[in-house]
Amino acid sequence: MSKEKILIVDDEEHICELIKFNLENNGYKTIIASEGMEALKIAKEERPKLILLDVMLPGMDGYDVCKEIRKDESIASTPIMMITARGEEFDKVLGLELGADDYITKPFSVRELLARVKAILRRTAIKTLDKYYVFGDISIDFDRHEVLKNGEKVELTLKEFELLQMLIKNKGRVMTRDFLLDKIWGYEYVGETRTVDVHIRHIRQKIESCDKKPKYIETIRGIGYRFNWKE
Repeated sequence: MSKEKILIVDDEEHICELIKFNLENNGYKTIIASEGMEALKIAKEERPKLILLDVMLPGMDGYDVCKEIRKDESIASTPIMMITARGEEFDKVLGLELGADDYITKPFSVRELLARVKAILRRTAIKTLDKYYVFGDISIDFDRHEVLKNGEKVELTLKEFELLQMLIKNKGRVMTRDFLLDKIWGYEYVGETRTVDVHIRHIRQKIESCDKKPKYIETIRGIGYRFNWKE
């Protein structure tokens, strides 16, 4: 599994080094920016999974950086944790109203910071799966019902898309043919489990590199199917 990339934005070098050291010791990748414009540039180029953003920055402050990130469609969904020495309720509320996902006040314990980072990334992973998912050379936009293979659009029928979505959102679980038939086609198709097999075959032909040796959708003999992609 690739390490999550975290952008640390703070003009205090010792704070950056402290956060960087502890995040990297816990398996994350880090990038550092010391001022607002630099942070925006890096966020667009590197697409970090999380931004730790100090409020008191030279030039453009953290609030303005947060506003600019939320206005840019390419990075608007990036989670932001505000970091500041300020502790007044007004500052916390302002940061959250501008679109920050969390807020931590200096001085903070490393333990608390790591716990908050893990919590934000966990929530983000769940939300991302709700609307967008990538596996191997396939990317799926659930909201737009769009599937791409190596950047090229794959044409799935509505039932094929719904079947693939059901398998992905139950990743690792065995889905019986009867269950899939009931959930995707409804009661009038009860007993017609061959319908599921035919649609699975068509999906494999469209998304697998070799549909005879599928690596995404596993057949569980005599039972059904499982989406078993290992990150």
